[in-house]
Amino acid sequence: MAVPGFMGRILRVDLTRGSCTASELPVEWKSLFLGGRGLGVGIVSSLLDPRTDALAPGNILVMAAGPLTGSGMPLGARYSVVSRSPLSGTLASSNSGGFFGPMLKQAGFDAVVIQGRAPRPSVLWIHDGTAEIRDAGASWGMTTSGAMAGIREEIASPKARVACIGPAGERLSRMAAIVNDLGRAAGRGGLGAVMGSKGLKAVAAEGNLGREPADPEEFLKVREEMRSLVDRSGISKGALHRFGTANLVRVINEAHLFPTRNYRESHFSEADQISGEKLAETILDRVVGCHSCAIACGREVRVGDETIHGPEYETIWAFGADCGVSSLEAIARANHLCNELGLDTVSTGATIACAMELSERRLIPERIRFGDREAVVDLVRKIGHREGIGDAMAEGSYRFALRHGHPEFSISVKGQEIPGYDPRGLMGQGLEYATSVRGACHVYGNMVYPEVFGIPVRLDPFTREGKAEWTKRMQDQAAAIDSLGICMFSFRIFSPALYARMAAAATALPVTEESLLLAGERCWNLQKIFNLRAGIGKADDTLPPRLLQEPVTSGPARGRVWQRQPLLDEYYAARGWDGGGQPTRDTLARLGITPVMVQGGAIPVGDG
Repeated sequence: MAVPGFMGRILRVDLTRGSCTASELPVEWKSLFLGGRGLGVGIVSSLLDPRTDALAPGNILVMAAGPLTGSGMPLGARYSVVSRSPLSGTLASSNSGGFFGPMLKQAGFDAVVIQGRAPRPSVLWIHDGTAEIRDAGASWGMTTSGAMAGIREEIASPKARVACIGPAGERLSRMAAIVNDLGRAAGRGGLGAVMGSKGLKAVAAEGNLGREPADPEEFLKVREEMRSLVDRSGISKGALHRFGTANLVRVINEAHLFPTRNYRESHFSEADQISGEKLAETILDRVVGCHSCAIACGREVRVGDETIHGPEYETIWAFGADCGVSSLEAIARANHLCNELGLDTVSTGATIACAMELSERRLIPERIRFGDREAVVDLVRKIGHREGIGDAMAEGSYRFALRHGHPEFSISVKGQEIPGYDPRGLMGQGLEYATSVRGACHVYGNMVYPEVFGIPVRLDPFTREGKAEWTKRMQDQAAAIDSLGICMFSFRIFSPALYARMAAAATALPVTEESLLLAGERCWNLQKIFNLRAGIGKADDTLPPRLLQEPVTSGPARGRVWQRQPLLDEYYAARGWDGGGQPTRDTLARLGITPVMVQGGAIPVGDG
């Protein structure tokens, strides 16, 4: 049965056998999971044994668009990649914008399920409802930009959009990203290494198989309301448009929440030199946006004789303050290398900062100094190619620090590096980091919004009050937004009720605010169940020792550390989990999670 807003088909690819098979997307999955991240999580959860090694042929990788991806709704450009993460071991999703997601859907599929390992380097070519596996020998070893150009030429399709890995993914770096549209990336979790382990260089898509919305009149009405909200909010002309996500650098630094030199400090004295405002004054060439985007938060910058994609806030923090570097040009070069080699900038920068501290403490023989801008750029190259020390660093900061006997200097959760907001001054954000089902993450439920900006409510960053309930809500809402296929920045101006109206107008499904958040909660719990079955439990829902034991030394949060208890117990209770962090029978029943949704049918059930 066709449902508007969906293509209604899943592409199943077995690289070992060289087969591509289309099947119908079950109608009930559309209501349960919506699409995007939720659909990917539902598929992987039902098919994959959590004990499967992330880099083994048996791992499953899903690329999925949402019902609003490419629909024409403002900011509807996102797609998700879902798999078991080689970095954290969790059931992880990574999200990207640009133009690949909308094109994947126009090519005829809501999701692509990839299994097995190709006998030779391959490209998956999807076009107008058909798919084929092609040889990628010519592009294997290339940078992402070179591969994209070469693949388009080989398939004779200049309009095709390509999502591909670079040398880092081919060499199975646990920080490898999947890059599309040159500067957009499904970056976190090392899912580029999963593609590399499967011998899959790229997925290319082109098509013209769009779907009309279920209720065109209501759809246009909601779309115009959204555009009006975007305009009235000032977000399309304000700091995010003028300075990109790097507009946060000064704000977060002035609040003394800007982690510096491997999280030893929370304020960077040279932050103004790497701010969004400084970038706009010096190296900005032009602003760029994704499909259907009125904000255009992306940057292109001029460095030397090159025009390259500019760094985001997290990248500026990771290669800048976290490494003690105050050169925007060096940060931009490191960012460009990550795009070309296919690396997650957050994990890569944080791993370099970890190496700098280990070096400073004489725990590794290499001399790598905080503030050495040229060393940062060189180390990105070495990590991408697994050269010298870069071979061990390509495993991520936790494995690198553990290798040298000091895992405490990896600022990570579940093996995934923490982004650029110091949780010692943000109790809710710390809770989000600790409990995130993909490892440390801010976009899986960004508590910076209420704790710093007062959106949608203002919460005192230093207290426990309301943090468990709001962290849960933010996480559920983020999962729902990822599942719809819309940009997370929309959260700043759209309410859950409006998201529900968008989805209902596009699909004719009975989506309400309650059912939307329930879909997000269902997704979150399925990821949690997978992790529990993989051996990732309550002991892993924590922050690294530095953030629990070493107080902030300056600013409003001076003298504070993150307080795990009783925050964690309050969060488990808010989620309807037992004291060990396992969903109870009542919670599973409320969410409609059944054994058939879990590979093998074995669901760990908590007391209560």
